[in-house]
Amino acid sequence: MRRPDFLAPLIIALVSSVVVIEAMLQKVGAARIIRQSLELSGKASQMTPEQVDLAVQRAATITAVSMRVMAVLGVPIFLLIIAAVGLFIVNVILGGSANFKVCFSVVCYANLVLLVSAVLGLVMIMFGDVEQFNPENFVPTTVGFFLNPRETSKALYVIASSFDINRVWFMILASMGLSAAAGKKVGTVAVFLTFLGVWVLLVLGRAGIVAVMS
Repeated sequence: MRRPDFLAPLIIALVSSVVVIEAMLQKVGAARIIRQSLELSGKASQMTPEQVDLAVQRAATITAVSMRVMAVLGVPIFLLIIAAVGLFIVNVILGGSANFKVCFSVVCYANLVLLVSAVLGLVMIMFGDVEQFNPENFVPTTVGFFLNPRETSKALYVIASSFDINRVWFMILASMGLSAAAGKKVGTVAVFLTFLGVWVLLVLGRAGIVAVMS
């Protein structure tokens, strides 16, 4: 296998993340994002209009800063976690042999498929209805995008929003790369099904927590 190289795809992912967040902050605005989140979570209905305005005003600046920080840090953290999980699946669960640098390179390149989501996200931000903008689910690649969060149970909405066609494609590409990284001693299907199992468990766990707290 060629020498692992993760710098180029990582930079591309970082730039796309920053561009999407900056577009969101400029077109939608941190204040509107907070207000929409409060309304969708149901918290706004428990507050007076004055309390909502005050909460939005207090949180707007820190929200904008935290979004920009996560735009930069979120991508490498996410990819490092996926690479670590992939390494564990290949070496520990499936008995293969791969090193972390190769696994990280693989997931960085597989992550390029999520540029489709970034492009669609920009389209939705620039040309979509700002008043109806859902900061938690604004890209039409998930089932949840087509559901009304106000009329759908929170647990079901979490599950529907988690099933993203581009995330599945990302897992497929990562599984193919990890299989190659292990010298084909571990099959692509086995890696993918293990990844999928972990993902489903996480989604169901999150949905369970939301159901208990709602």
